[in-house]
Amino acid sequence: MNSLRLRQQVYGWLLAGPFVLTLVVFFLYALVRTVYFSFTEYDLFSDAIWVGLANFKALLTDDLFLLSLANTVWFSLIVTCVQTVLALGLAILVNSKIRAKSFFRTAFYLPSILSSAAVTLIFIWFYQKNGYLNGFVTDVVNHYPHLSCFALVAIVTQFVLVTKDRMKGLPVGWFDPAWAILSFIIAGVATFVASAVGWIEVTKDVVEVNWLNTRDNVGPMPLTLWAIVIQNIYTTIPTFMLLFLAGLQGIPGELYEAAHIDGANKWQQHWNITIPQLAPVTFVVVTFSIIGTLQMFDQVALLGSAAPLESRITLAYYVYHNAFPPGGTPQIGMASAAALVLAFITLAVVYLQKIFGVKEKADG
Repeated sequence: MNSLRLRQQVYGWLLAGPFVLTLVVFFLYALVRTVYFSFTEYDLFSDAIWVGLANFKALLTDDLFLLSLANTVWFSLIVTCVQTVLALGLAILVNSKIRAKSFFRTAFYLPSILSSAAVTLIFIWFYQKNGYLNGFVTDVVNHYPHLSCFALVAIVTQFVLVTKDRMKGLPVGWFDPAWAILSFIIAGVATFVASAVGWIEVTKDVVEVNWLNTRDNVGPMPLTLWAIVIQNIYTTIPTFMLLFLAGLQGIPGELYEAAHIDGANKWQQHWNITIPQLAPVTFVVVTFSIIGTLQMFDQVALLGSAAPLESRITLAYYVYHNAFPPGGTPQIGMASAAALVLAFITLAVVYLQKIFGVKEKADG
């Protein structure tokens, strides 16, 4: 019996050995070295000099570090909020009874399997001064009179048609498809006539927004980071959509049937059933999103010289920039100290997730 137990333990350690070795070499050893270097002045080419807390004090007075910290926090909050809402909306859409459901599921998930480098290059072309985004904005601006006329006529027509039916006692919704099609046709004809007689004209404006190579701020972040926000959301929404989709398929259909019998509409059903039932999934999605955005590096690094450093700096890239400065002396001590700050923030998020997750489970 003892021989069998010993053999099982040996086999167990042999199977776990590669993972344990990888963990020790690439995590524990690296962590210990990072902690050590954070208290030293080290440039990779000379001996490390012990400086105590000097690196951490220097971080507090480094404008670039404070900027990277602020950018990281704002980036994380904005991306997390937006992509959580959009992922939930897409999950509800592909979980509903629509035609070509498999096609939409595949199409929505496709961005998550694309290479980050390839997506970044595509978005760099997209954000050029003469790129597709500026071209689209230019077309919208030039055709703004036509779009405004079409929208105004369509809204007024839909309102009149639906109101007329409701006055007759018919149960017609404000977005009734049949009346919507007729409203669009009438709006299209009205816009064509207005353009033909010269009441509205196409302008010749050219929009050339510098999305990347700029130091301008929009709200709390540089414009460049807003461009990366769109890219990050585009590539990460599909994964979180799958998590929400799995959660939606676990909600008992009887809850919706009972709510429908009680007279609840779709919005009331989602607000009172879907969202509360998805609370555990939402908590996981938010946690993963915060951790991922705090450590976001590749999309910033791949921009390279396409954008100024101050406009794209994040905490993870600040670590890289100090460890491997272009044409400068590596500051491994500063990089290690900043890496520990980033690790502390990430662990704090995980710790809060554990506390609130346990509390939520106990309350349920």
